[in-house]
Amino acid sequence: MKFVKAILIGAVVVAGAAYAKGDRTDPNAKARSDLMRDIGKNIGVLGDMAGGKAAYDAAAAEAAKAALVADAAAIEAAFKDQGGADPASEAKPEIWTNWDEFLADAKALGDAAAAMDVASAETIGAGMGALGGTCKDCHTEFRMATN
Repeated sequence: MKFVKAILIGAVVVAGAAYAKGDRTDPNAKARSDLMRDIGKNIGVLGDMAGGKAAYDAAAAEAAKAALVADAAAIEAAFKDQGGADPASEAKPEIWTNWDEFLADAKALGDAAAAMDVASAETIGAGMGALGGTCKDCHTEFRMATN
């Protein structure tokens, strides 16, 4: 269980840290940021249930899972247009130069979310490693480091 908690904390920190730099001015960067924020929020909902910070709620777990699947499917459209060079954006140019790999990472997120069993806090915890791993893989290659 300690391992699962470490993964949960890491996934939520990684997802949440992306928004500490400031406001995006480019509309494309803002749309991408909003999408990533929603992904982070829903990972947090599931992570809190799995980690015991929030009581298990079947409806909330299903809603978070469905939102993650939908958000993963929306990544391609949100990132299709690179837009201007927004200084607050944390999207690396490698997203657009390695587009197929980026889309494969987005698909992996959707697949991990879709495969997640949200029947209990324990089953959510069992799926958090795969979910957090997809976030980490993509962020390592395609997101600028935050300080």
